[in-house]
Amino acid sequence: MPKGYWVARITVHDPERYKDYVSAATPAYQEHGAKFLVRGGAIGASEGASRQRNVVIEFPTYEAALACYNSDTYAGARAIRQEISEGEVIVVEGHDA
Repeated sequence: MPKGYWVARITVHDPERYKDYVSAATPAYQEHGAKFLVRGGAIGASEGASRQRNVVIEFPTYEAALACYNSDTYAGARAIRQEISEGEVIVVEGHDA
């Protein structure tokens, strides 16, 4: 069964409130078996518009990744993130080689 991933590219407008987002989102990540593969860090050469922060989160399955995003536990965190940042978050199924 393929893993699932969140791929997020965001620009944070309020770094202090972003800490609130991280605190609110952590329980949802724990409930759904999330593992951070990329969390910020340096950005190299790219095509297209760049964002300030790039994140890749791995989940045991695609269904777990969707369940986390749609969970009541994550809903409050998502509302904070949407207030203080702009960007994209997608949920994608991994390649099962």
